[in-house]
Amino acid sequence: MSDHYRPNYVEETNEEVNEDYSNDDLFNITSWGADPSFRELITMYKEGELIKPELQRKYVWDKVAASRFIESLLLGLPVPSIFLAEGKDETKLIIDGYQRIMTVYDFVGGIFSKDGKTFKLTNSDKINERWRGKAFNELSDTEQRKIKKSTIHAIIFVQNQPKDDDTSLFQIFERINTAGKSLTAQEIRNCVYQGCFNSLLFTLNEDKNWRILLGKEEADPRMLDMEFILRFFSLQDQSILLDDKKQISLKKHLNTFMGNVTKGNIHIDANSFSQVMSIINHSIGSAAFQNWSEERNAFSGRFSPTIFDAISIATAFANNSGIDCKNVLNRESHKELLINDRFIEYTTKRTTNTEHIIGRIGLASNILYGLTYEKH
Repeated sequence: MSDHYRPNYVEETNEEVNEDYSNDDLFNITSWGADPSFRELITMYKEGELIKPELQRKYVWDKVAASRFIESLLLGLPVPSIFLAEGKDETKLIIDGYQRIMTVYDFVGGIFSKDGKTFKLTNSDKINERWRGKAFNELSDTEQRKIKKSTIHAIIFVQNQPKDDDTSLFQIFERINTAGKSLTAQEIRNCVYQGCFNSLLFTLNEDKNWRILLGKEEADPRMLDMEFILRFFSLQDQSILLDDKKQISLKKHLNTFMGNVTKGNIHIDANSFSQVMSIINHSIGSAAFQNWSEERNAFSGRFSPTIFDAISIATAFANNSGIDCKNVLNRESHKELLINDRFIEYTTKRTTNTEHIIGRIGLASNILYGLTYEKH
């Protein structure tokens, strides 16, 4: 699956939310190889020196895959390298290799993370007969030592310059083929920009009004829904949007914004998203962020990212301006907005053009609330 992930519940536009961009930053990165034993890695993980990315909130390997990895160690077979990034206080973030590390961690500990049951190697012909159905404590002392003493090659890197930026970490995540698939931009942000703001995105993503307006009850497994929430906050940051550039890289803009919030350089109103989703769902309903088809006389049934940012940011602006949004916002003005020719142009053509971003938010502010969306 490519970085340009677009599920069927999202409207197709000419915009690539996860488009590639060239970063002009000059990195000074030091990298080296090491061969830690699994005994060392288990100890590091227990003591908090080895950190898993929040992306890997759940263990995903099935019992067969996990068992075959343990068998590879028992057979002395070579296993793929892992990638670690050295962070503050000598901690190391797992970029690639979490499943391999946790498989051994679980097997030695005796509990399989995926189901919480005793970890016994699968009893199938895919596993050598002498180890089928056995737990770690049922192996011989020699076999137990072999697993713990087994080493895995680790490529470790640290970013020396720029010191106040995580851009190289994002670039490295982007280039590594993790678990056989390319990570989406938001999956990478979830690893790189860990902290309170990232956790907030998880929480806001469960908001009931948001799930209704998005048109998808369950969270997107590739985190595109979380990227839309980040988009809500970031496109209000006019200090970045309203510079001399006529076009932005949306991926770079989202990266920069999330990094700045995580570092405390930008402060957001954590409650605004839920307030806005409540207002819009109450006043318009589930089709608020969908295109209107004059030909079919019906809504498209799919979420439009550009309509979302226009209406949601306009509503946040009106709410902050003291407008009683729930009593002002209505379905008639909503439809008037959707059929406005300029709004259609701003939401379907050159959608990352700064004039069109401000234009669609401005039209939504004016038609829905009678406000002028001022630059500040």
